[in-house]
Amino acid sequence: MQTDVNPSDSLLAGLISLEEIKPGLTLITGPRGSGKTQWCLKVFDHASSLGLRVGGLSSPSVFENGKKIGIHLVDLSSGERRPLAYHRGSRRGDLLTTDWQMDVETLEWGNSVLEKAVDCDLFILDELGPLEFNHGVGLTAGFGIIEAQRDLPVFVSVRPSLLPEALLRWYWAGVLNVSCGAAS
Repeated sequence: MQTDVNPSDSLLAGLISLEEIKPGLTLITGPRGSGKTQWCLKVFDHASSLGLRVGGLSSPSVFENGKKIGIHLVDLSSGERRPLAYHRGSRRGDLLTTDWQMDVETLEWGNSVLEKAVDCDLFILDELGPLEFNHGVGLTAGFGIIEAQRDLPVFVSVRPSLLPEALLRWYWAGVLNVSCGAAS
C-alpha cells in the first residue's frame, strides 16, 4: 500500500504513539529534494518527544549559499555527525559515484552505528541507495537490521528508481511517497 504525504503532514502521530507503537517497515520515497530526509527527521523528533529510543542514521544535505555542497551522516541515538560525501572533485573521497565522492571511513562508522542500533524502540535509515542496492557497498549493515527488526517500527528512505527492488526484497513494507519541494 502506498500513501502520499507532505513532509509537514501530521501523519506522524498516527504512525507513532506511546499507546500503540506500530511495528513494520515503511519505505519513504520521493524524488530528489522532495523532503525524505526532512520527513525522517520529523519522525525522529516526534518519537524522541514521546521518550522512545531511536536508532539509526540520517543523511542531511549540507548547503552553502543555497547550494548543496555535501552530505553528512548523523547517528540518531547520539547526535554525532560526520562528513559523508562531497561533489566529485571538490574534496577528498574514497568511493566515487557519478556526482559524489564518499568517505569510506564515514561509511564504516555508519555501519558500526547500525550494528549497535538493535536496542531501540524505533529504527530509521536515511537512506539506502545505489551503493547498497546495486554495488553491495555503503551502509549494507542496514539490510540485516531491516530484515531482523519486524517487531519494531522501521523507516527507510529509498529513491523511486530503487523502490521496485526494495519491495521485492521487503514485500511486507508499506510505502510513503513524500511529495513536497523541501530539501532532502
